[in-house]
Amino acid sequence: MWAYTGETELENESPSVVHTTVLREETIAALEPRADGVYVDATLGMGGHAEALLEHGATVIGIDRDPSAIASASVRLAKFGQRVRVVQGSFGDIVSLLRSMGVEHVDGIVADLGISSAQLADGSRGMSFRLEGPLDMRMDPGGPMTALDLIRGLGQEELANVLFRYGEERKSRRIARCIKLALMDGRLSTTTDLRKAVVKAVGPARVGGVDPATRTFQALRIAVNHELDQLEQLVEGAHVLLAPGGVLAAISFHSLEDRILKRAMRDKTKWEPLTKKPVVAGVRELQQNPRARSAKLRSARAIVCTSSPQAKVLS
Repeated sequence: MWAYTGETELENESPSVVHTTVLREETIAALEPRADGVYVDATLGMGGHAEALLEHGATVIGIDRDPSAIASASVRLAKFGQRVRVVQGSFGDIVSLLRSMGVEHVDGIVADLGISSAQLADGSRGMSFRLEGPLDMRMDPGGPMTALDLIRGLGQEELANVLFRYGEERKSRRIARCIKLALMDGRLSTTTDLRKAVVKAVGPARVGGVDPATRTFQALRIAVNHELDQLEQLVEGAHVLLAPGGVLAAISFHSLEDRILKRAMRDKTKWEPLTKKPVVAGVRELQQNPRARSAKLRSARAIVCTSSPQAKVLS
């Protein structure tokens, strides 16, 4: 998956670029998949990391809340037969999802965070300010709240706080005021409308090549999908699920995600980090896939004080 961030703007490039799995080899190296092991791709997306694990002979459980991603990945991974199980759901619910399948422990978990290129390229999802569409932004189209619902339900100050907290937007109050004014005037229903409101607040100038609406779109998407709360739950759930020595490998695309992972993996009672610093894409990958420039891979081995059964999955 790919995330557009305040530092590195995915949408400055074409939103229709074909998906390429980021840090694929580095992730597999961290997980060291065994042919008899059970692994979870907690953000299945187009199935790139799951495919890499399956090619090593592992059994994989794929989780994604986007039904279109589930459909696409299921087709891609069908050749692996019974060694792959796919389930729709949020990765924050990883413990309950796996236990409902009869799985108590697994050998490794990978999470590739953020928004996928397929979601970004679909104007009807409302993720992109380059493509006109409804103010939706839900990763699960069946979710209860769209971005427009969120804006309607928040006061101006609350909206400013969301933009500042999740988008690290320094001009959040000015932007929130213009967004609420556009809403009151009946001029806020599409992604284009939202971008116009932001531009009215801060001007059209790009900072370091980044569109002025970048941080606002990021903040609203994170809030709509509860992405940071989900990530906190994923890290906690991963430690519950991982068999002794099992590895969590997570790829983040902006500082808010990376901060959560860094803080969690510093807990020496639960985790043994596999590297001192996050792994980033090498020169070759960056040449082939410039979108990988903001990706950071953190991985850690679970420290389990009590003995746990080996990983297992229902047949």
